[in-house]
Amino acid sequence: MDKQQRDFYQRDQEEQASFLEQTWCNKCQEVDLGMTDPEEYELDGKVCIDGKCKKCGETVTTEIFGEDEEWEE
Repeated sequence: MDKQQRDFYQRDQEEQASFLEQTWCNKCQEVDLGMTDPEEYELDGKVCIDGKCKKCGETVTTEIFGEDEEWEE
């Protein structure tokens, strides 16, 4: 399935701020470092936001779950 671009900036300001601040960086192994340059897309039925870690610049990905979905480890 192809990656379908979505417009991150169509989200309200509070929601944008939350997604940009509440991150996890695999390289830094730290939470809530923040991200820049958000790119929202849908792939295989999942909505994700990719950005760059504010600390190290590596790509961080946040998967967005609907209200009915739960995060699984």
